[in-house]
Amino acid sequence: MNIRRSLSTAVIAGASVAGLLTLSACSPAGGARTADGRLRVTASFYPMQFLAEQIGGKHVEVSNLTRPGVEPHDLELTPRQTGQLDESGAIVYLKGLQPAVDTAIAQSGVKNVADAASLTGLERHGNEVDGRHHTTGDNHSGHTGDEERAGNDPHIWLDPVKFAQVAKGVNATLGKADPKHRADYQKNTDALVKKLDALDKDFRDGLKHTASDTFLTTHAAFGYLAERYGLTEEAISGLDPESEPSAARIKDLHTLAARHHVSTVFFETLANPATAKTLASDMHLKTDVLDPLEGITGKSRGKDYFGVMRANLAALQKALGAK
Repeated sequence: MNIRRSLSTAVIAGASVAGLLTLSACSPAGGARTADGRLRVTASFYPMQFLAEQIGGKHVEVSNLTRPGVEPHDLELTPRQTGQLDESGAIVYLKGLQPAVDTAIAQSGVKNVADAASLTGLERHGNEVDGRHHTTGDNHSGHTGDEERAGNDPHIWLDPVKFAQVAKGVNATLGKADPKHRADYQKNTDALVKKLDALDKDFRDGLKHTASDTFLTTHAAFGYLAERYGLTEEAISGLDPESEPSAARIKDLHTLAARHHVSTVFFETLANPATAKTLASDMHLKTDVLDPLEGITGKSRGKDYFGVMRANLAALQKALGAK
């Protein structure tokens, strides 16, 4: 046996191991980048996925924890999804909407996290706000998240102005996680905000003159939209789309519908429409879809956020008698 050669081999092997350890220490922890160098971004549900994709563009790979067709409020994470969170270079979510996601993110140790709830103001949408009948169902929510437990409405993405504010915060998070492409993220954000401003103008102009200002929905998802455009949402259920309305609430809806000349009861694509359709039948009202945009499916009236929001605008214009 050649002792000198053996010693040389051992030295080289030791140096190789040390080099691998050094490279590992310098690499993004937990596989935060794909093999082709894109930033791994995990989004909690569709509106957050949409922002991450629009802002990140070709520099990110976005994974959505909520599969298409799954109602996001009651999402439970699998061990694989929890692992996916841990390996993210950035996370985009909305604290208070999905308690299981909140817990997993708090335990993940990921540094670059954009919480949409902290990027714009949340509000309570309950009874008798500013003297108006802003009722939002019985308001018995089954959620346990901090924001909803406090009574705050998490559905900020349905207000284009608030969604633009969130977009700017997501931009900052992606830029921090991936400084090399910060200029591209800013450019993409500017383009997205411009489109959201145009959408806001379409809603303002399209709902400026209506025969009625009140609409009935399955659950209280449209409070921010209603407030932004001078409308009033009356929800059959509260913030929880699966909660059942009380007999008193059904009686109130009959009275409100007659008083405010309501023509339509809106249901949605992911929640069970049975209660809304029964109520509409009892009151001899029409039904239509008003999509809370918690997910995109083959039943959605649009392929993305903008498509569905414009379909929502058309549905509101028809139901409210826009002139």
